[in-house]
Amino acid sequence: MKTKTTILTLFLLMIFSISFAQTKDTTPRLITGKVSIRKYHNLDELNKMPKGELLDLYIQRIEVLVNILPNIAFATKTNVTMKTLGIPVTKENKKTLEANQKASVEYFDSTVDFQRSILPYSDTGDLIAAILFYEQTLKSLFTYDDFKVD
Repeated sequence: MKTKTTILTLFLLMIFSISFAQTKDTTPRLITGKVSIRKYHNLDELNKMPKGELLDLYIQRIEVLVNILPNIAFATKTNVTMKTLGIPVTKENKKTLEANQKASVEYFDSTVDFQRSILPYSDTGDLIAAILFYEQTLKSLFTYDDFKVD
């Protein structure tokens, strides 16, 4: 019994040491938060939805746009880090990026509070048009690289 306990203990220690010994990439990512939507909609689908569901779709699209558009000159996907772009990973640069990300979160939270209070008074047709516009904007991100000049 004592042998089994010793072997099990050694095995667990070995597993823990291996898992903690791996180096993790701590380079901050330029884009964090939600950056994609599950489904794009057409006019007929949106016309069939209740206003509450339209409000949720509208806010989800704003969240994606707020996370991507300010950083579009750097990246349009979440896996891009300062290091991959050749930006020096200094204490100052990390602090600046973290401050920017914090400001984005605060802006989004403030916007959502406003939208949840005021947006229910909007015209359903205008809300649908805005959702379609936001979705078209998000689709255009897939063609962003076509505009780059090397």
